[in-house]
Amino acid sequence: MSELTSLTLAEALRGLSEKRVSSVEITQAHLVAIEAARGLNAFVLETPDQALAMARASDERIARGEAGPLEGAPLGIKDLFCTKGVRSTAGSKILGDFKPPYESTVTANLWRDGAVMLGKLNMDEFAMGSSNETSAFGPVVNPWKSRGSNQPLTPGGSSGGSAAAVAADLVLGATATDTGGSIRQPASLTGTVGVKPTYGRCSRWGVVAFASSLDQAGPIAKTVEDAAIMLASMSGHDPKDSTSLPMEVPDFRSFVGRSIRGLRIGVPKEYRADGMPPEIDALWEQGVAWLRDAGCEIVDVSLPHTKYALPAYYIIAPAEASSNLARYDGMRYGARVDGPNLTDVYEGTRADGFGEEVKRRILIGTYVLSAGYYDAYYIKALKVRRRIADDFTQAFDKVDALLTPTAPSAAFALGNKSADPIAMYLNDIFTVTVNLAGLPGMSVPGGLDASGLPLGLQVITRPLDEATMFSVASVLERAAGFGAKPLRWW
Repeated sequence: MSELTSLTLAEALRGLSEKRVSSVEITQAHLVAIEAARGLNAFVLETPDQALAMARASDERIARGEAGPLEGAPLGIKDLFCTKGVRSTAGSKILGDFKPPYESTVTANLWRDGAVMLGKLNMDEFAMGSSNETSAFGPVVNPWKSRGSNQPLTPGGSSGGSAAAVAADLVLGATATDTGGSIRQPASLTGTVGVKPTYGRCSRWGVVAFASSLDQAGPIAKTVEDAAIMLASMSGHDPKDSTSLPMEVPDFRSFVGRSIRGLRIGVPKEYRADGMPPEIDALWEQGVAWLRDAGCEIVDVSLPHTKYALPAYYIIAPAEASSNLARYDGMRYGARVDGPNLTDVYEGTRADGFGEEVKRRILIGTYVLSAGYYDAYYIKALKVRRRIADDFTQAFDKVDALLTPTAPSAAFALGNKSADPIAMYLNDIFTVTVNLAGLPGMSVPGGLDASGLPLGLQVITRPLDEATMFSVASVLERAAGFGAKPLRWW
């Protein structure tokens, strides 16, 4: 059965359409793998009965010739997506045993296209974190190990469960979300492919909100082709989301493998961060060489406001979070701590329900929005955000895509940075600019460091130009020939 879990999504869909394998067989194989991998803590809820029922329904549709684009493919769902009648917690105690009476638009699109749900995946609480250590369900463990060490490593965050599940072959693909790098950074740390599409490409309806102007759903997958298949199903205009773009969804898969000869690729000088490991710089240079060999012209570009991106992000995101998380008060749903009066109920529920990192960001957000500080911090951060977007606009007047590292390091040990919030926030240094500007960005595994851990390269393109992003990323994927898998220890 294990050979079924090692299939890519594209291979599995081909096998299903040719009736060489059934959805029930593939789903059962993944359920066995999930059960054997509970030490990774990738899932917060397994749904085997529902998965097998969905698989049987898929097999019937395939037999009738009514298969959808994802028919019979077992996927994992990040616990930020509301799933009708299935517990959805956002990795927090405060939502308790909340079972939504509705389905998020993204997951509804997946079920429409025939996908099978294996369960809900672990994540940083309310998507706030870069290591999946803030989850109320405990940290996810990266399936990769550093050579010569048995120390548990982070899979990155906040979509750590999604990345670990894909890397360990527990799912054919997984949904994820990216507010400041939460798809791309975990993908880089686990040797998987992660796509953050253009803001508005995927509906946010039914996705638990962190920072509404930054949040965007996307896939984590085994290959660039698999990511393209998933994104096509996840995308689409949704009238229930006012920020959803009324655009046709391209056939993203058709751009995988296309020639990129003649494209101009920008290399931003500001991404050469102090203290960056030489291996990451070397991989970046290698990526540039691969694209040059593919017929691209390499152009040095400048994004001068990059150094202000992290400070601006960590003002804007907490400000929006403090507003979004005000709804968790123990009144209508989720956990509740009773008290002698209304104020005590509010205070007790929020104090007990939120974790330390979420409380920290709510306090920061409330502070920067408060009277006397609003102009000094929040308005100034919005102005910086505009300048960052303008930097990209000017760069894309000269180039078709940008190439950067995805993360400033390989996977680090669990607990290594959790005591120092600033050190943790610096993991997002190469990714937050893309969210602030609303651009598409993608991480592709490029190689291994000296300790045998994966490193990723990031491709960034113009708004709504995922087509070029997939073409460039597929060339990098082919050139890198990354086939490494974590040695099974779990």
